[in-house]
Amino acid sequence: MQTPISFEFFPPKTDEQREQLDKVALRLKKLSPEYVSCTFGAGGSTLDYTPETVQRLHHTHGLDAAPHISCVGGTRAELGALLQRYKDMGCRRIVALRGDLPSGMGHTGDFRYATDLVEFIRREHDGFFHIEVGCYPETHPQSEHAMADLKHFKAKIDAGADGAITQYFYNADAYFRFVDDARKLGVTVPIVPGIMPISNFSQLRRFSETCGAEIPRWIGKRMLAYGDDVEAIRDFAADFVADLCRRLVDGGAPALHFYTLNLSKPTLSVLSRLG
Repeated sequence: MQTPISFEFFPPKTDEQREQLDKVALRLKKLSPEYVSCTFGAGGSTLDYTPETVQRLHHTHGLDAAPHISCVGGTRAELGALLQRYKDMGCRRIVALRGDLPSGMGHTGDFRYATDLVEFIRREHDGFFHIEVGCYPETHPQSEHAMADLKHFKAKIDAGADGAITQYFYNADAYFRFVDDARKLGVTVPIVPGIMPISNFSQLRRFSETCGAEIPRWIGKRMLAYGDDVEAIRDFAADFVADLCRRLVDGGAPALHFYTLNLSKPTLSVLSRLG
């Protein structure tokens, strides 16, 4: 049986970015994704951009589009109106996240944690939305320790989440250990690994430092060894991520969720290697 795949996009803000997203969506649609998701900007900066993009993905491209909804910066009324807007569009899946507090912003909004948001969605629209939440195989960077992080994750599931998508990682053992620990706590929902194809390594390294994703040291050293050989770097990166995906699927991962960064080539390179 073929492993289900899904893709994450971010909402474009310019005509050029919209054109880029349209090209990427057309290319990736050919792979028959189970659904695509669309991120939500910090502090409500995409309260309009995200719904517009979801509408575009859903109606123009015929994709099952799942909007991210974040606690940060949104009032109960705003988020309630947003959920109704998505319901009216025909969206049946939501990705509910706490979100990161933007620099200089002193409050999160009416909901402090993703657990509160999941409870709100369940209470207002019980049974309509399939709710995905996030989780961190290598532990959330703001968590005190791994067990505290696991208990926060279980609270989101107990609040009514139907499934989870992980932060990206490059160590399959971290994922398998996290799933085992979650199962021991009584979590039974699917836990889908988030996959980040490697396109710009220096950018990835900077981003990974802030979000708590660990890049194995040997990968960085291998990248340096290739110097300016862009083709060799791309091939190595695609081979490595494809091997990671293969190991995850062989080990029982229920699906794969790709963080595309609104690019098609890095994701297609990985998936072509997986056949």
